[in-house]
Amino acid sequence: MNDVVAHITLSAEEHAQSMSTYIEDGERRAHELGNRGPIRFDVDGNLESRILDAYWEHGFYVFEDVLRDSELSDLREDVARMLDGAPRDPKSDLDTKGRQALGREFSREPYRWARPLSDPLGGTSKNKGRHPSAMHEAVPAQDAPKWTVQNLHGNLHLMESTLRLYGHPGLLAVAEAVLGADFVPYNEVTFIKEPGLGPSVAWHQDGTTHWDSDDWDAGAHGFNFMTQLYPSTAANCVWAIPGSHKQGKVDIPQLVKDADSDRIASAVPMLCEAGDAFIMNRQIVHGSFANTSSERRVTLNAGFFPRKRIQDMTVTHLDGRVVTFDDHHIHERSRMIQIGIDARRQRYPDEAPFHYAPLADEVEENRWNAETRRSVVKDYNLRDMYI
Repeated sequence: MNDVVAHITLSAEEHAQSMSTYIEDGERRAHELGNRGPIRFDVDGNLESRILDAYWEHGFYVFEDVLRDSELSDLREDVARMLDGAPRDPKSDLDTKGRQALGREFSREPYRWARPLSDPLGGTSKNKGRHPSAMHEAVPAQDAPKWTVQNLHGNLHLMESTLRLYGHPGLLAVAEAVLGADFVPYNEVTFIKEPGLGPSVAWHQDGTTHWDSDDWDAGAHGFNFMTQLYPSTAANCVWAIPGSHKQGKVDIPQLVKDADSDRIASAVPMLCEAGDAFIMNRQIVHGSFANTSSERRVTLNAGFFPRKRIQDMTVTHLDGRVVTFDDHHIHERSRMIQIGIDARRQRYPDEAPFHYAPLADEVEENRWNAETRRSVVKDYNLRDMYI
């Protein structure tokens, strides 16, 4: 791999100081883009065209005040519960209190770990080599733990509040406006960047399958929603290069070489308040720095694809599984959208539920109840789709 930036040994404080000018400049440019505001619809019930235009121009859009206060509280409590019940280390089945760690009933391990303030992916062949250049690492405090939880995988069967968020009518209406009525799921992951511990995610583009397709376009690899449970600041957030989703496969090592640093000058921070959510094109160049700040970030990711980009594709997942996304596979995985809609309806009866066209005739079969929890929701992420 092209490891352009050497790992260096700044202290956490020195790393934070070295980022100050870059952060100040990035914040200014982020606010100048004008791609933020509430989810709004026109008189015909369609997502406002200016929002769609800004998304397709820049590759992301920040939606403000997506979560009501009670929902934000529920989500924070569920994440806190999962972290309190995490294994004491990557090889343990017990938590720090000697109890059985959470998530042992699921087929896929929910906890993903990293060394504090490290770059576990940059300059390696992991994740199909899509993180070609390493980020600067920092030295954590002497009393820092050996490991930190970086991700939770399989949000929708781990935390009921995230299943309700999955059925959010505003966010699903955005997905329909961007991808069409037959949009389909990707996966759901929680990103956790604790203050003084959170590792970096090296610059990358998410898509891996359609770069050379004859009908490639700026939306070929879908998008992610990223809902923020705490303020997403320039020091702890995702940074992205506006417009890079339209450029095809970008030469990231050359960008890093031109910058003579991991601080690519054209990138901007995705600034959010708690309760905001942004939509980010999976083809945009993005990454995040080690969190040497004093503020935590917890982000709930939920991705979606245009169905035509998934239909009958045979792919190799990042974990090596080879899967073909035929009609049955797509249908079974998409049931999670309808179940999420019903879970939200039960909790928030004052909201008008989203109408998910592909399963409009199967609402009764996809109610949120004990049976679907057992037969559909548990281990649903074995059916995740990926391109």
